[in-house]
Amino acid sequence: MTTTVAGVGVGVRDLVTRNVRQSGIFVAFIAIVALFSVLNSDFLSPGNLTNIVLQYSYVLILATGMLMVIVLGQIDLSVGSVVALTGAVAAEVVIKGHAPWYVGVLSALVVGFLVGCWQGFWVASVGIPGFIVTLAGMLLFRGLTYIVLNNISLSPFNGTYYGIANGFLNGLFGGYGIDTFTVVIFAIAVVGYAVSQWRTRRGRIAYQQVVESMPLFVAKIVVVAAVVMWFGSQLARSRGLPIVLILLAVLIIAYSIVMQKSVFGRHIYAIGGNLNAAQLSGVKVRKVTFWTFVNMGVLASVAGVVFSARTNGAQPGAGNMFELDAIAACFIGGASTTGGVGRVTGAMVGGLIMAVLANGMQLMGVGQAVQQVVKGIVLLLAVAFDIWNRRRAEATR
Repeated sequence: MTTTVAGVGVGVRDLVTRNVRQSGIFVAFIAIVALFSVLNSDFLSPGNLTNIVLQYSYVLILATGMLMVIVLGQIDLSVGSVVALTGAVAAEVVIKGHAPWYVGVLSALVVGFLVGCWQGFWVASVGIPGFIVTLAGMLLFRGLTYIVLNNISLSPFNGTYYGIANGFLNGLFGGYGIDTFTVVIFAIAVVGYAVSQWRTRRGRIAYQQVVESMPLFVAKIVVVAAVVMWFGSQLARSRGLPIVLILLAVLIIAYSIVMQKSVFGRHIYAIGGNLNAAQLSGVKVRKVTFWTFVNMGVLASVAGVVFSARTNGAQPGAGNMFELDAIAACFIGGASTTGGVGRVTGAMVGGLIMAVLANGMQLMGVGQAVQQVVKGIVLLLAVAFDIWNRRRAEATR
């Protein structure tokens, strides 16, 4: 089978080779899912799939923002502490202050915005490396969390705030043992994906870029549609459509557009790929760097709201090691350690791999210590693959 480029056939092997960073991670994800489904029959059950969405949504939210920071050529070690701080602020406002749930959410978002401005200032304006600034931030914001909570946990939220990470949309269309509304939403998503891919294909042909042959293109759409609809039907057989999944979908779509279609996203790639060239090209490096860290702060606050809602409270030690999960998700998903390379979809798959590994090992009764060992090995292999791939690319030039 061949691909088509302005009427010239190009082998599928060449197309896969050009995208080996992304194609490899999808293969790895499928292999891990298949392994755990064989080892434990409950892994792909409707209830467990729903639990994966609810329990690990914060990783995907953090990975979305972390990807932009890593593509920029920076790193953020403070997101776990920001998750704890913003959750603590929301708890103080809603639980102790008896304010409406949306006031707590807005308070958390404002704190996340201010945190992003603080760190963006030191990185962009003062010129301190992001590693140092966010390392200081990790300590600073963790300390503020203890001060805000007075070293004690606050719970419960209950009500609408609790439903942010634990609520479902279901029963709107009725059904027989399956939530029809959930299935309809996933069907609409599949149609939207197909239309988007078709428009992307036409655009690439217009610019004489490499595209798949029509049979391969159709096969890809059919496979994706089948997997998505199966996943949707499994959720529909459990409790319906998780509200947090809707939030994730909105973030993934929005940030995919920002990174691939907007001037701001292109500038992030330009700075991470070659800082000097970006400066000579007129890219406002300080401005882009500042707003990238602000964005990370806001997304960390979103994760803080989701995590505190999921746990139905705020704890001084919340968010511990979350930054490592987010960073690992990005690197496993194909982001380069040197910046300039990475996609939102890749980070999402990387986050799902982390979630599947944790969930699968928990179902098998694997201890926390062994889980950390496995995650560390997976991260090391992902970075080693990145280095190998870059050296192979340089050798073929």
